[in-house]
Amino acid sequence: MADQNNAPENETIDDTMVPKVTGVGGIFFFSENPEKTNDWYARHLGLSVNQWGSSFEFRNARRPEEINYLQWSPFKQGSDYFAPSKKEFMINYRVQHIEALVENLRNSGVTILDQIETYDYGKFVHIMDDEGNKIELWEPVDKVFTEMGGETTK
Repeated sequence: MADQNNAPENETIDDTMVPKVTGVGGIFFFSENPEKTNDWYARHLGLSVNQWGSSFEFRNARRPEEINYLQWSPFKQGSDYFAPSKKEFMINYRVQHIEALVENLRNSGVTILDQIETYDYGKFVHIMDDEGNKIELWEPVDKVFTEMGGETTK
């Protein structure tokens, strides 16, 4: 019998090699006034904010010495960044092996909205789920954020 990753029963799978989601990388939502929203969350809930929202800092469960980040960001109501989704939010998922994951998704008939884009802080691509939610996939390079420094929410 094979396990969920289609490996033979006697074969061990290195989970770090499987193309998949590894966590939440960001929560993005519409706001009538993102600056005011940032200020409210900073004042009332203690978030450390910048022009993009707040970066939450946490430790990687597999590599506790590594700092990882989750981005919380209000977007101006009506922004086309979530398009073609008509929803008020978008979730960013942290992934490993983004190229292989995108190929698996494409082969499964999932709508891939754009090409993988590479930045110093990681690779990104957008897909649509079966309910019309735009999803951002991010293969992060967290050390870039760590090296940049700056306030984070802990």
